[in-house]
Amino acid sequence: MTATAARPEPAARGRGARTLVDLVFRARELSLVIALAALVGGTAAANPTFLSGQGVEDILLNTAILALLAVGQSMVVVTRNLDLSVGSVVGLVAFTLGDLLTSGWGLVPGVVAGVALGAACGLLNGLLVSFGRVPALVVTLGTLYVFQGVCHFVAAGRQINAADLPPALLSLGNGAVLGVPYLPLITVVIMLVIGYYLRAYPSGREFYAIGSSPEAARLAGVPVRRRVLAGYLVSGCLAGLAGVLWLARFGTVVADSAGGWELLVISAVVVGGVAITGGVGSVYGAALGALLLTVIGSALVVLRVNPFWQQAITGALLLLAISVDRVLALRVARLLRRRSRHG
Repeated sequence: MTATAARPEPAARGRGARTLVDLVFRARELSLVIALAALVGGTAAANPTFLSGQGVEDILLNTAILALLAVGQSMVVVTRNLDLSVGSVVGLVAFTLGDLLTSGWGLVPGVVAGVALGAACGLLNGLLVSFGRVPALVVTLGTLYVFQGVCHFVAAGRQINAADLPPALLSLGNGAVLGVPYLPLITVVIMLVIGYYLRAYPSGREFYAIGSSPEAARLAGVPVRRRVLAGYLVSGCLAGLAGVLWLARFGTVVADSAGGWELLVISAVVVGGVAITGGVGSVYGAALGALLLTVIGSALVVLRVNPFWQQAITGALLLLAISVDRVLALRVARLLRRRSRHG
């Protein structure tokens, strides 16, 4: 057998590279689980009420909406893009839906209208980024203020009160089945569906191909523009659904509801192992990142620490996650080059 014949096939080498990358970044998700366990254990030791039934329920409810937004954001970030407008979309949908319901709309048509409004916002972002070829940072920063301004125009200084909303909507935000609140159940189902799609379907894996190398994906026949548009559309739909759940959870909303959440969502995604440079990560990791940030906020409240430190810790975790992504990417590239030389 010649030396050339003994070399591994390119497809086998490609599978080996993907396996190595998956192993490295799954370790990130495992490290998040360990960090969560340590944080919960330490806080519970300092204050046993942290793990009371009400305390756990509050954590699950507070995580649900953030994790839902992080799942949608992940589909955008893996393609090397960003959606900074999600917080404004949540506020716009929450107030618009409340306005519709208090003016006589039925619950189901109102919820459909709210999700459709979020989808329209996502579609606008996607069209400008994918077909207009405007940088995602510029587009979504602009639409952030546009959607915010539209919401303030619609609100006109008013607020929606829980007393005026249908009881069925409020029970969705605060009810439970078998002791588990509806909101986290909805988020988990959506996370599992999207996570399975991204890993099991060729069109789902194309999102990662675009993030790894848009030009290579285009040469391989991947419809890059349509996939990027689809990512923004999903993010918009989930932001619309998050607006519905926000109204159901809190009942009383004003024009700037969820203001500033866009950076919190991106932090959850990046902390959860979705590389800001695209092509790497999972929606499961993004949801874990959202859970970690929520638990940190709850732990600081229980331990009576100044809320300022929550923002400081979130920023520090974001910087740490980006630095770790960079280091891991360099090490993986070095390992792959070494494998290629030995192969």
